[in-house]
Amino acid sequence: MTKIFGHRGSAGTHPENTMISFEQAYIDGADGIELDVQLSKDGIPVVIHDEKVDRTTNGKGFVKDMKLKELQKLNAVYKFADQYKAAAIPTLDQVLNWAKGKGILINIELKNGIIAYEGLEEKVVELIDKYDLHSNIIFSSFNHYSIAKLHKLVPDIDKAVLYMEGIYKPWEYTKWVGGNGIHPSIKACPAVLIEQSQKAGVPVRPFTVNDKKVMKKLFEINCAGFFTDYPKIAVQLRK
Repeated sequence: MTKIFGHRGSAGTHPENTMISFEQAYIDGADGIELDVQLSKDGIPVVIHDEKVDRTTNGKGFVKDMKLKELQKLNAVYKFADQYKAAAIPTLDQVLNWAKGKGILINIELKNGIIAYEGLEEKVVELIDKYDLHSNIIFSSFNHYSIAKLHKLVPDIDKAVLYMEGIYKPWEYTKWVGGNGIHPSIKACPAVLIEQSQKAGVPVRPFTVNDKKVMKKLFEINCAGFFTDYPKIAVQLRK
């Protein structure tokens, strides 16, 4: 069965990468959530997509330049201010604590393609160990050095390379860097690629799939999973 991942939670209808959004994806019946992790100035793994806080909060500046206390004072309701008064930037610790015992999958994207956060992988793994969630986690990153590093740190946790443009035989490439899945942009993900990859034993989970026709097609060809801003719609379609 094709697994449905709420992209940054239920980002199409709720403030992305917040507890409100993750809880909604869970309520809507998503199999998993996807989130982005960076480090605060004091080295705490925090859940936010952009390197700067400008787009999704009422603050300005780089995540790396703010201590956790400063980040948590920001309001991350983003474009949903008419629906919600406030939402904080969560820590990864907070999200994993919430997820424990729920059986939900968590795709952790390491946001270290632009800023090389020292020790990001180790800190994230430490938290997964703390909550004993190895079997619930999938790691992904556009920084494939990070996938290789994680392969050494936690060979038992699923890992996938993220990419936007065509890679030759991506199902072979991901194994070469230490991954065991691929997460291509839906634009670089024809049905034939999904079939070839999954035939080779490498699951494919494209992003970000918001078109109902495309969702239906992915269900039909038994794609391993996909990421969507509208998990509720995807769950209803799958039924």
